[in-house]
Amino acid sequence: MTRQPLLDITPATPETATESVAVILENTKSKLGFIPNMYGYMGILPGVLEGYTSSYNSFRNDAGFTPPEQETVFLSVSAVNGCTYCTAAHSMIADKLSKVPAADLEALRNGTPLPDPRLNALATFTRSMVEKRGMPDKPEVDAFLAAGFTSQHVLGIVQAIACKTYSNFVNHLAATEVDAAFADYKVAE
Repeated sequence: MTRQPLLDITPATPETATESVAVILENTKSKLGFIPNMYGYMGILPGVLEGYTSSYNSFRNDAGFTPPEQETVFLSVSAVNGCTYCTAAHSMIADKLSKVPAADLEALRNGTPLPDPRLNALATFTRSMVEKRGMPDKPEVDAFLAAGFTSQHVLGIVQAIACKTYSNFVNHLAATEVDAAFADYKVAE
């Protein structure tokens, strides 16, 4: 069953968007070859798309996670939030670009323990941060740090949660259709 939009909104396009959003949309199209459907919906309010892209780029560049760890965080947040669009998109990135091992990717998508102990510690702590609204128990923080992560990584998870809040929530409201580029990784709704 296809979800219906909760909000009647028309996505922004480079032709209809504000100048700042049009620049983001055009740059994204130039880089990826297409504009992800969710960008159009987020672009209706410039601060949403700008906030998303800023937090996304900073997380990728500054949080200190490897590419497989980045996808573990993004997939964990999106799974807890029930965002099928972001789960599909980040599954494709995890598989094709970040090279997350297949067994770990499958576990992330199924919400089961990951075979890789470090990625499992990361997924477990990330899910706890989302589920407990940023108030994990001290033993959870200690276990995460004992797995070889740092305070910077904890703050990186906060940043990823903020980033995914933009995209996950907008996708819920708009019932964003999964782009063809991610279709092979679509999950049941």
